[in-house]
Amino acid sequence: MTAAAHGFALVTPASRGIGFAFAQQLLSQTNLPVVATARKNCDEVRGKLLSCQGVPADAEKRLHILEVDVKDESTISSMADTIRQELPKTPLRLALTVPGILHVEKSPSQIDAANALDSFKVNALGPLLLMKHLSPFLPNKSAPAFPVSEGQLQLPSHAIYAMMAARVGSISDNASGGWYSYRGSKASVYQIAKTFDLYLRGRCADRAIAVALHPGTVKTDFTKEFWKGRDLLEPLDAADRLLRVIAGLRPDVDGGRGRCWDWKGKEVTP
Repeated sequence: MTAAAHGFALVTPASRGIGFAFAQQLLSQTNLPVVATARKNCDEVRGKLLSCQGVPADAEKRLHILEVDVKDESTISSMADTIRQELPKTPLRLALTVPGILHVEKSPSQIDAANALDSFKVNALGPLLLMKHLSPFLPNKSAPAFPVSEGQLQLPSHAIYAMMAARVGSISDNASGGWYSYRGSKASVYQIAKTFDLYLRGRCADRAIAVALHPGTVKTDFTKEFWKGRDLLEPLDAADRLLRVIAGLRPDVDGGRGRCWDWKGKEVTP
């Protein structure tokens, strides 16, 4: 396989939770080079990914672990420079940008300025900065289509840039209130994905699309406080379902681009 023809996949961050599960699934279900990021302990993350059940021996050569903190743009810029060096002239075929942090406020009086700013830095500005530095890797409208992917996950011939939203970021779905900074920051992801997709329609035409994702309530440390009384998805199951949903989206206007999709393949309206 020639990486320059087949492209590479990227997951950021991939140190735990659904990001880790995305990286594991891509290593086991595709033959693509996989760029995965962590804020710290990159060697430890690499070792854990390579030791996962189902990850083949060739993953050691395909896996690139880079240090990225989405609140520090210099680390994102450095990641882009490293990708250019390690995967020269290789287009980005699949991006999964999943930064997230939750500070719970049940009433306005509980809003803390520092925590709220942290929410927006990670959940909203983080995806914006990742998009800024990763967008040049997406194929333009004159680039050749990707060949049909090998492996269990059949990726389409166009690139997919996915951002992690959340159902609680949906204004139309908000019936319970609370979670002010999380709802506000995650609501912005719907707008960012739509706006970026409109940009890609001009620059890339049917060669690349952007979407937002909702994974459901995934059984991770991030959601541990809210497990009671909820239907939970294991991280690997959520990652697998979302990958199959976005792999089925078409690049035409009515094919799902620019919108938010959940793990069942149903649209989550803004």
